[in-house]
Amino acid sequence: MSNEGSNLAVMTVVLAGGSGFLGSRLRAQLERGGHRVLNLTRSPRAGRPGDLAWQPDDPPEKLAPHFEGVDAIVNLAGENIAGASWSDARKAQLRNSRLLATRSIVRAMAACERPPKVLISGSAVGYYGAHGDDVVTERTPPGSDFLARLCVDWEEEARAGEPTRTRLVIIRSGLVLGAEGGALKKMLLPFKLGLGATLGAGEQYMPWIHLDDWVAMVIWLISADRATGAFNASAPTPVTNRDFTRTLGRVLRRPAVFQAPAFVLKLALGELSSMLLTGQRVVPAAAEELGFRFSFRELEPALRSLNL
Repeated sequence: MSNEGSNLAVMTVVLAGGSGFLGSRLRAQLERGGHRVLNLTRSPRAGRPGDLAWQPDDPPEKLAPHFEGVDAIVNLAGENIAGASWSDARKAQLRNSRLLATRSIVRAMAACERPPKVLISGSAVGYYGAHGDDVVTERTPPGSDFLARLCVDWEEEARAGEPTRTRLVIIRSGLVLGAEGGALKKMLLPFKLGLGATLGAGEQYMPWIHLDDWVAMVIWLISADRATGAFNASAPTPVTNRDFTRTLGRVLRRPAVFQAPAFVLKLALGELSSMLLTGQRVVPAAAEELGFRFSFRELEPALRSLNL
């Protein structure tokens, strides 16, 4: 990867959500680069340098001293969207874990005499809602379903501090492909057992990105001074669910001939099934326009690189 920002001066970066699938890989990459990482976590590990205990609704005066003069804050805090069915209580958890955390970060930044240079705040391609075959860029308006509304409100919390002296970047992530976590890890066992299945009609698009490219994009966004606003963290070649299923089966050398009917998924998962049955043909227009270069543009090489 030869993107601008690959050879950065030593930085101090604050991570919120740095213990999760994405955050832990980002933290490791930053630390390998010699950068200082402070990890805001509800479960600090004894003896781990950089872990800072926090709660998503912490008052500004608790966080502000840690934010003074840092180079970047990367906000990935939030409960796992697909961790459980979307009951009313679960929806409240999903919203609070994102909105309260982002709100407390923004308020603490506002209390700093020397605020962070950049805030990279998480979001998701679910922002756009269902779009069928239409190509979706950062200029596409938001959808109206639960996930879209959640993303809109999440992003609004990040923007609540504007205008400030901190550059704001919203990163709308697609399906991040890594063997050790995320959605792909949950898919592997059924596929390896020969039970891989197309979901519903299989025509829904799945915007994806290799974990290495996701990490590289975040680090690039930290250093790219011209980068502001929303960026789609997804590869330039989204695929349909049917193509994803066939490709993963081929990489694993397992048949993937089954089909999970839409009505079965809806009965089993309720509203959560909408994540599986609708999609977005998302492309990373903003990142490519500013010169970000992907290491993995095509799905099959990306999957093979993971040594599944």
